[in-house]
Amino acid sequence: MANELSKTLWKMLLPIAIGFAVIIWLFHGEFNPEVFSGFEFSWRMGVALFAAAIFVIGRDFGLSWRFHIIAGGDLSWARAVKVDLMCAFTSAITPSVVGGSALAVFYLNREGINVGRATTLTLTTLFLDELFFVIFCPVLVLLIPDDELFGAAQAQTFITGVRIVFWIVYAGIVIWTAILFAGIIAKPRAVADIMHKIFSLRPLRRWQGAIDRTTGNMIETSSFVKTASRKWWLKVFGATVVSWFSRYLVVNALFWGFVPAASGLLVFGRQFVVWVVLMVSPTPGGSGVSEWLFTNYYGDLIGNVSIALILALLWRVLSYYVYLIAGCCLLPSYFSKRKTSAK
Repeated sequence: MANELSKTLWKMLLPIAIGFAVIIWLFHGEFNPEVFSGFEFSWRMGVALFAAAIFVIGRDFGLSWRFHIIAGGDLSWARAVKVDLMCAFTSAITPSVVGGSALAVFYLNREGINVGRATTLTLTTLFLDELFFVIFCPVLVLLIPDDELFGAAQAQTFITGVRIVFWIVYAGIVIWTAILFAGIIAKPRAVADIMHKIFSLRPLRRWQGAIDRTTGNMIETSSFVKTASRKWWLKVFGATVVSWFSRYLVVNALFWGFVPAASGLLVFGRQFVVWVVLMVSPTPGGSGVSEWLFTNYYGDLIGNVSIALILALLWRVLSYYVYLIAGCCLLPSYFSKRKTSAK
């Protein structure tokens, strides 16, 4: 156990080091002390920080509510919150392309849900998250002009890069969501047969076992979700929307307090783009990449690089570092306790 904890602590320290290294590098090159010579902390800023903290809680409420609902009463609110925080902690110490859902099965199992059902619940939450992005991207694109969403006033190379990465990742999300929909809801056995045949080809044969297990889990998940009522779907998708909207509104709250002239809709829309782009970040929890992306992408709305750096740091503290602290507090007891009886 001591060895496991030491490895986890090392993984926790690495993203912190990367994040602060980038912040220091950005501050060193761009920070202007004169900007803060007449700066005064106002009541509006205090309210904004409080509101941002409330939205952080809203993010965890939404995900915990979803875990509580999909577990059908087998996961108490307290244990649902614990699973949510541990998933967030995992996301913070692993590359964004891995994400916290990779260990959700393990956390659910530790809280008394058997492995098969935990896998089913995890696939369901994954599908809901991907569905959120698929649905709301067209809405934002219709509401916000392209040159505003991506920031035409900024460096063209940066804008072009963000736009290309965003649409490539979004296309991948659409394809993956379609596969999940077919595999979980529409034609699970047909998808399993097709995937089995594809991965029977010699170049792909080494992954055939993993693919067969995944499609088998999809078939089990299909049996679970097909019995769910419309009310159940509305609840779990509503919890998903609450969680993601709260995540984005953290930045809206900060802008309301520090850059009130910025368009709230545009700030919100750009958060959507930021989180999509960060899905392919190679660093743990998007550390380093997040800070750099935030300061450059929101720079034209803020108009001051120094303020942009301060907001980037506040955003990361609220949306990232709090989960490192929470995970560090939960980790020792989590691995030392005996697993709750599986259901």
